Amino acid sequence: MTVSIELEKPQTPDVETLLRESHTLMQALFSPEENHFLSLDELAADNIRLFIAREDGVAAGSGALKLMSDYGEVKSMYTHRDFRGRGLAGDILTTIIDEARKNGLSVLRLETGDLLHEAQRLYSRHGFVERGPFGEYLDNDSSIFLEMQL
Repeated sequence: MTVSIELEKPQTPDVETLLRESHTLMQALFSPEENHFLSLDELAADNIRLFIAREDGVAAGSGALKLMSDYGEVKSMYTHRDFRGRGLAGDILTTIIDEARKNGLSVLRLETGDLLHEAQRLYSRHGFVERGPFGEYLDNDSSIFLEMQL
């Protein structure tokens, strides 16, 4: 089994399928106003670094770094159900943290959902701690806001 994590474009067919699966899951779990995922077009922006984990060439997981003026934001973290439990999400998150450091950022932030317990554990293991809303986010009943000093 060969695993790779590389920068890719969201419009690659199998990457697009993976991201749409993620969007469908978020739409099933949260109301429209509680969903903050980036569209495929937004993921193609110049300030986004989209990382795709591939196992034996198959798009298995995703994660993105959104470069802001004074921080980075973790976005689009998702692992396809057939590949969960193999550490891919942790590997992707480590890649995002490394990329943030390469870009001179001193803090990473993210918003996750209260129902995403596995994600919350992942972020905690990597050193993220709770904080209040940031950027354009508003406080709501389903969002958990986290940050990590780099």
